[in-house]
Amino acid sequence: MISFLKGEIITLEATYLVIEVGGVGYHVNIPLSAFDAFKNQKQALVLTHYHVKEDSHTLYGFHQEMEKSMFLDLISISGIGPSIALGMLSSMAPAEIKSAIVAENVKQIQAIKGIGAKTAQRVILELKDKYKKEGLVADSSNSSFRSNNSKRNEALSALLNLGFAKTSAEKVINNILEKNGENITLEELIKQALKSA
Repeated sequence: MISFLKGEIITLEATYLVIEVGGVGYHVNIPLSAFDAFKNQKQALVLTHYHVKEDSHTLYGFHQEMEKSMFLDLISISGIGPSIALGMLSSMAPAEIKSAIVAENVKQIQAIKGIGAKTAQRVILELKDKYKKEGLVADSSNSSFRSNNSKRNEALSALLNLGFAKTSAEKVINNILEKNGENITLEELIKQALKSA
C-alpha cells in the first residue's frame, strides 16, 4: 500500500495532480481542499490511498490526515465510492461534514451531488457515533483561490471529472458567474455548482 508520496508537483489541476517521485510521475486524484493547499507548493508530501478495483488501480491524495481519514470512513459505507467521497470533500470541509453528521442534518448531506436521501441517512447512521466520540474538529481556515481568466475552464474541468454532463455544467457555471461576477473564488464556484446540480 502507498501511504504517501513525497516529491515535486509537476501538474496541479482542480481534481488531480501529478507528482514526480524518483523519476516516476504519479497521477493522484484530489479534493478541492487539497488543490488549494498544494497550489503554492513545488515540493510536497501527499498523503495517499491506493484504491484497487477489478478494472482500475487509482491513487487518491490529501493534504491533511483529517481529509484522508474522512475519505476512508466515507468509502467504507455501502453506496459511496471514491468519486462520491471526493465530491463530498470538495463540497464541504471535513469539519462541516462531521458537524452535519453529528447534527443528523440529512438535507445538508443530501445536497451534495451523488448523495440521495437513503445514502445520507446511511452516512449519518454509520458515522454519527464515531464522530460524537471524537468530538468536532475546529474548522480549518478557508483561503480563497487566486482569481484568473481560466477560472471558468478550471471549474468546468472539475465538474466534468466529477461526473457532470458538459452542457449542464456549463449552464450551472454561467448562472453562478452571472450572479456573483468575477469576485467569486474557484473553490466557491465549484461548491455552488455541486450544490445546485
